[in-house]
Amino acid sequence: MNREELITSIYSKKSLLCIGLDTDLKKIPPMLLKEADPIFSFNKAIIDATKDLATAYKINFAFYEALGSKGFESLEKTIDYIPKDLFSIADAKRSDIGNTSKMYAKSIFEHLNFDAVTLSPYMGRDAFDPFLSYKNKHVILLAHTSNNSSSEIQNQKLSNGAFVFEHVIEHYKNPSNTMFVVGATIPSSSQKKIRSICKESFLLVPGIGAQGGNLSDVLLHLAQPKPYVLINSSRQIIYASQKEDFTKAAHLEAEKLVKEMRTHINF
Repeated sequence: MNREELITSIYSKKSLLCIGLDTDLKKIPPMLLKEADPIFSFNKAIIDATKDLATAYKINFAFYEALGSKGFESLEKTIDYIPKDLFSIADAKRSDIGNTSKMYAKSIFEHLNFDAVTLSPYMGRDAFDPFLSYKNKHVILLAHTSNNSSSEIQNQKLSNGAFVFEHVIEHYKNPSNTMFVVGATIPSSSQKKIRSICKESFLLVPGIGAQGGNLSDVLLHLAQPKPYVLINSSRQIIYASQKEDFTKAAHLEAEKLVKEMRTHINF
């Protein structure tokens, strides 16, 4: 999916919602554990219940890789099941150089056919150039993340007075194929600064819901003047219930977020 198609999808659905499929066997409804592939059965049900509201789905590789070959099989079936008119993100946070990076790109963009992948920028451009060689694919560089210790590196100042996260965005911004991870929990002043640096770039914003990020602030500071934002919610939606009504509960949580988006954004 190229940038224009993603923008069209956002305006058509009037939604910035990205749903994170961080699927944990210990948290899914117990009745699914009798299924041949509980992870995929859960993901399939969540996708069916929310695909009318979501613009994107994000698959966190750690939850699948931890289960070995069976987990990777669940991942493959999940990415194949996501509708092709929805944006798909491999939350893999890869970073390496040379042939290793080429193989990561081949796996994620050719074998699995994701639209985008999260990457760490701290090894420099040659760590993600192989990903950028793919037409209509996107890299999402970690810029200012929502974890507690992110400031240990990202908020350090360079000799020119800029923060590291500002340098990453300024140095690598390319709206056609490069996005940035910006946490919903970071200060509003940082959100405003980021949007001023990259007015046309898409931002992937985790941290809404379970992590405590404020959706209204994100919409005010990062989704203006254009709604070039994918707002991720994982646990709040997919684990809204562990009972037989889990799909209904997931839909209601997704709908609640999308309705709030629509009150702030003029799609």
